[in-house]
Amino acid sequence: MPSNDARNLLQCAVPTAAAGAIVVAVSAAVAGGKGAIGAAVGTLLAILFMGIGLYVLQWTAKTLPQLFQAMGLMLYVAQLLLLLIFVALFKDTSLFNAKAFAISLVVATVVWMAAQARAHMKAKLFYIDPDSTKSEKTEKTGPSS
Repeated sequence: MPSNDARNLLQCAVPTAAAGAIVVAVSAAVAGGKGAIGAAVGTLLAILFMGIGLYVLQWTAKTLPQLFQAMGLMLYVAQLLLLLIFVALFKDTSLFNAKAFAISLVVATVVWMAAQARAHMKAKLFYIDPDSTKSEKTEKTGPSS
């Protein structure tokens, strides 16, 4: 993974993990051990889904830019379906508190999206290729002697 991609992933994952730790602590205080486990599972699931999604979208943007928008839509639908399957499998579980799980999942997702928006705004991305103007001038005027 190139350093820019890793930096982008870290700028999203670290605040999400910090928010998740706070939700785990609050859930442990309110709902006990099962609340803490539920909050931890929700936070880890959000980080996993969003991290894989970010990686796939960055890979798609670099290798198949013409499919970027379609891949983004397909990815988000796949994430929702996987989450639906996970919730359906564990709907009657006694392993963790379902409310703590749901709250942590929502909090982690919102924090991830906010951190991703902040990282994108702070990134210094070229929207104009600086070398293209130089090469166009060279082609029009010919090489200088």
